[in-house]
Parts: sequence; structure tokens; C-alpha cells
Amino acid sequence: MKKDSVEFLKIFETFRGKKILITGHTGFKGSWLTIWLKLYGANILGISKNIPTSPSLFKILNVGKKVNNKFFDIKDLKKLKRTINKFKPDYIFHLAAQALVKNSYIDPIETINSNTIGTTNILEVLRNAKRKCNVILITSDKSYKNLELNRGYNEMDILGGKDPYSGSKAAAEMIIHSYLSSYFDLKNNKVKICVARAGNVIGGGDWSNDRLIPDCMKKWKNSKTVIVRSPESTRPWQHVLEAVSGYMLLSLELNKNSKMHKQIFNFGPSIKNNFTVKELILETSKYWKKAKWKFSSSDKKFFESKLLKLNSQKAKKMLGWKSIMDFKTTTRLMSQWYKNYYSNYNKYEIVKVTNEQIYFYQKLMRSKLDIK
Repeated sequence: MKKDSVEFLKIFETFRGKKILITGHTGFKGSWLTIWLKLYGANILGISKNIPTSPSLFKILNVGKKVNNKFFDIKDLKKLKRTINKFKPDYIFHLAAQALVKNSYIDPIETINSNTIGTTNILEVLRNAKRKCNVILITSDKSYKNLELNRGYNEMDILGGKDPYSGSKAAAEMIIHSYLSSYFDLKNNKVKICVARAGNVIGGGDWSNDRLIPDCMKKWKNSKTVIVRSPESTRPWQHVLEAVSGYMLLSLELNKNSKMHKQIFNFGPSIKNNFTVKELILETSKYWKKAKWKFSSSDKKFFESKLLKLNSQKAKKMLGWKSIMDFKTTTRLMSQWYKNYYSNYNKYEIVKVTNEQIYFYQKLMRSKLDIK
């Protein structure tokens, strides 16, 4: 598809030729971010411990052949320092993490180490950096102490966590805060850093274990029944492109405006558009003729919040960002991606569908966010 035949955004042309480091680029969000940035001609180096799922969006889209790749654990400080100092990135998006709540109960030590030491090492390398760099540290909506607030959590709300995953993310945020306060005065350090918190992202190409949508897709393609926990629980569901667009816009604003340094931003759907697990299942099932499910109570071995909302007014006010895809469009795009993959698997077609969804979203950004 020729560039002049699609809707590109001038604002993202800033990434053309820039050196961009992405940790966790083999994951779900990391793969979508990498592909989107690559459409603009960015020079990307991805660092990941491994390819976390099979099937893998990273493999399906041939991401590994489109960017430079380093496979090692970012808990290896010496290797991370050597890699960053050699690459000299203009932008860093830090997504590498152990991202599954259930896994955090099974292996809390690995979760805590991955989500705290990995982030600490990024900061440790950068605190003595001699050149400019714009850094987006992606954490999670689960960093907040869950008080079941109907108004939605804002960036100043208290952090906490009842499960090891949430605790590890809250701990990572405390570490970030201490480093920013101690080492990242712009008078002495040219590195600018922001923190981004997103909600429950969904979309094509997620095959993580024990996640609602991947579980449905794996079962429904074989006409099997999926067991759905906590049908009345509410989550800030949003398409992966919504969160990724927020990260990208934030990095560009950070590059332009030093006042953005040390800021924290939520990227979630409108608090009026939170939907329950049951509503997500019912809407998604419309695209699958043989969709079958059974609702059950939550696994009592694992804590799960009933209500989780994000307030993203700060992002709207300071970045001009807001969630622009409604619930039905989100589930339609997601289902179309998976149906295309399962019904007629062809790598070229999957890449085409992925790019077309990015172009579709960019058109929405033009019309609804007035971003050119």
C-alpha cells in the first residue's frame, strides 16, 4: 500500500529517522507500537527477554525482520547499559514487564524482580546520560490502591495493590519517583521522563494466558465453551491503539515541552464507557457464530477487583488525547483481526489488516482529536 494512499499524520512524522528503543517489543502492546512507529520510518531497536506467547503477534507480523533486536533480560544492568549507550536513543518506550496477575501469584519473586529491577536499571543507565532522550515508562492502572472508586482514579490517587502484580507496579512507581527526585534535574541531566498508566487493552494478536479475550478467541475458533470469571466486574476496556497513541503523543509533547518532565498520565476510556465482563462477552460474541461461554464466580485463590476505572482528563487537557473508539467499534476491530487470522491465515493478509486498522485509527484521530 503506497504511503500517499493512506492517512498519515504529520505529527508522527517527527519519528522518521529517530532512534527509538522499545523494551518488551515482542509483547502485545510492544508489537503494535513497533509496527506503528516503523510505518513512519523510525530506526527501532527492540529489547526483550523472549517471545512471550505462541502464537505471537511479533512473529506473525515479521517484526523481527523490520527492526533491530536484542534478546536479553533487562535485569542484566551491564548489558542494558552497554546496549543503550551504544544505540544512543532519541526516545525510549519501556514496556518490558511480567504483566499477568495470575502469574504473579504463581511466581511473585519473578514478577517483583521483573517489574521493579528492570525499571530501576533503565533509570540507573539514564541518570548519567550525556545526551537528550525522551522516556516513557509504562506502568499500569493496577498501580492504584483499589478503593472501587466510581469517579475513576486520577494521577494523584494513592498507589497500592492487593496482589503481587499490582504491588510490583506500585513499587516500580515509587522507585521511579525517587529516581526522578534524586537524579533527573534538567539542569544536570538532559533526559526527560514521563509515566503512562493504561487500562485493560484489547485488540488483535493478544495470546496471553488467562486473559479474557485471548481465552475466548482460542476456545471459540474450535467451537468450545469458555469459562468466564466475575461477569459483573467492570474494567476500562480499550483498543490497544488507543493506549499506544497516547504513549506516542506523550513522547512528542515531552520532546517539545520541558514542563512535561516528571508528569504522570492516565490513558483510559471515558469513565462513562466502562463495561462489565459480561457486556464485553455479549458484544464480542456477535462476531462468532459458534461462541459459547459459561459464567462462574471468581477464582477465590486470586483477588480480583469488581470496579476499576481511570480518569484521563489530564491527558485530554494537556495532550489533546482522549479515547475515540466506542465500545462496538473496539470489539468489531478486535474480532475482525482474529477472524481474519483464524479463517484464512496468510502473513501478508494479517500484516495488511494490521496496517489498515492503524490507518483507520489515524483517520479517527484526524476527525475526533483534530490531530493532523
